[in-house]
Amino acid sequence: MKARLLGGIAALLVAIIGTVLLVSYVQNADKRALAGTETESIYVVQRAIPAGTAADKIASMVTKKEVPKLALADSSVTDLASLGSKVTAVTLMPGEQLLSSRMVEENAFLGPARVQVPAGLQELTLKLPIERVAGGILKAGDTVGVFLSVEVTAKGSDGAAGTKVSKTQQTFHKVLVTAAQFSDGAATQTGTADTEAGASQVSSTSSTKAQGDGSYLITLARNSADAERIVFATEFGKVYLSKEPGNAVESGKGTVDAAGLFR
Repeated sequence: MKARLLGGIAALLVAIIGTVLLVSYVQNADKRALAGTETESIYVVQRAIPAGTAADKIASMVTKKEVPKLALADSSVTDLASLGSKVTAVTLMPGEQLLSSRMVEENAFLGPARVQVPAGLQELTLKLPIERVAGGILKAGDTVGVFLSVEVTAKGSDGAAGTKVSKTQQTFHKVLVTAAQFSDGAATQTGTADTEAGASQVSSTSSTKAQGDGSYLITLARNSADAERIVFATEFGKVYLSKEPGNAVESGKGTVDAAGLFR
């Protein structure tokens, strides 16, 4: 009887120890995966944060996470106190990095149709067809990748002008969209947040089809030097925008031309 009792207790202890070891193993999986990788501790959205939410109210909606530095967005938040009294300019969704560029002063919160331009940046508006604006799904508060395509003249071996070569590059990452409109000026989409369900819903302000001449007016926030490059490509080449959320990996390197397309 004692032997069976001791055997049962021993089995229970082994099960408890095994469970503890398994839980510890799982909890440390992320740390092992990031071993040898340079990381930084930033805030990541844990549950949906409605637009207009004050910075001092979002602590329970975000979590600290170690992220490889190569995957960090330019304005990732490492300290909630640095946000001061700002509010979220748009609805923030689970999994994305908390970005200071998506926070604005309370008196500058313009609702879902427009987003205040961050300090130090300027706005420029591009008129683009639907296939160059991610199918027309962009809205104020989104961040986009900016692809520039231009034709350049290559120099020959003797230094003289040679053949013309087309090149494409994703030149800018996670650029803030401050407004998205149809060509007639009407807002394309507005976001309305269900704070109880913690979900974001998007409804069109008018037709789901582009109005006016079928193109879109996308307003971006960028510094002066970057704005010049975007305008140049718009005038003498082509510009494409991708929807690039805060947690998108920035893996593009260099430029692409015909010679390197299939490498």
